[in-house]
Amino acid sequence: MLFIGLTAVAFIAGFISSIAGAGGAIVLPVLLWAGLPPLNALATNKFQSVFGTLSSTINFFRKGYIDLKALRPALCYAFVGSVIGTYLVQQISTDYLSVMMPYLLIVLALYMMFSPTITDEDLPPKISEKAFAPFIGGGIGLYGGFFGPGMGSFFAVAFASLRGFNMRKATAFTKPLVLIVNTTSMIIFLWGGHIVWSLAITMAASQVVGARLGSNLVIHRGVALIKPLIVLMTLAIAIKLLVERSS
Repeated sequence: MLFIGLTAVAFIAGFISSIAGAGGAIVLPVLLWAGLPPLNALATNKFQSVFGTLSSTINFFRKGYIDLKALRPALCYAFVGSVIGTYLVQQISTDYLSVMMPYLLIVLALYMMFSPTITDEDLPPKISEKAFAPFIGGGIGLYGGFFGPGMGSFFAVAFASLRGFNMRKATAFTKPLVLIVNTTSMIIFLWGGHIVWSLAITMAASQVVGARLGSNLVIHRGVALIKPLIVLMTLAIAIKLLVERSS
C-alpha cells in the first residue's frame, strides 16, 4: 500500500510540476515520511522528477511551444551554473540562503498575483537573449544546483517579466532549463549509488503520465491555470521552509 501511495504522489507531483513547478516539494517530504534516509530520498526524488520534466518538455516541444535553438545559450549557462551550484553546496553552509528563501518566494508569489506582465499575451522584452542567458539561465541554474525550491517558478516569472513571454510560452521554455539542472544533480546522485531503483522507476513512470496531462492543461488553459497554481505552490514552499526553520 505504501508503494502504491508513493506512486500516486509521483503522479500528482508530475501533474502539478508541469504547470507550476515545485513537484519536489511534494515528493521529498513523503519519501522521508516513508522512512527513506535523507540522501536516498533526495536521490530517488531527483531521478523520478527528471522523467516528469522530460515528459512535459517533449509534449511542449512537439506542440510547438519550445524553440530549442533560441534556448541553447541559456541551457549552456544553466548547465554550468548547476555544476557550480552542486559543487558549492558541498563546500559551504546553506543556512543563510535557507533563512532568506521563504521571503524571496513570498515576494515572487505577490509579484505573480499583481504584475501586469503575467498574461496570456506576448509583451515587448526588457532584456535581450544575450543578457538573459548568462544572468538568468546561469544564475537560476546555480541556485538550482545549490538549493532548488521554486526554481521552475523563478524561471517562468523571469521569462514572462524580462523576455515578455506569455505564460504558456514561459512555462514551456522553463522545462528544458529545469530538466538540464535536475539531470546534472541526478547524475551526481547516480554516480554515488544513492537511488532506490525499484521505487524510483515506478515513480518515474507515474510522473511521466501526470506531467503529460498537466502540460496539456497548460496549453489549453494558459494563465488562468498557471498563475494561481504558481502562487499557491510558491507560498506552500515558503510556509514549509518557515516551519522547518522554526522547528
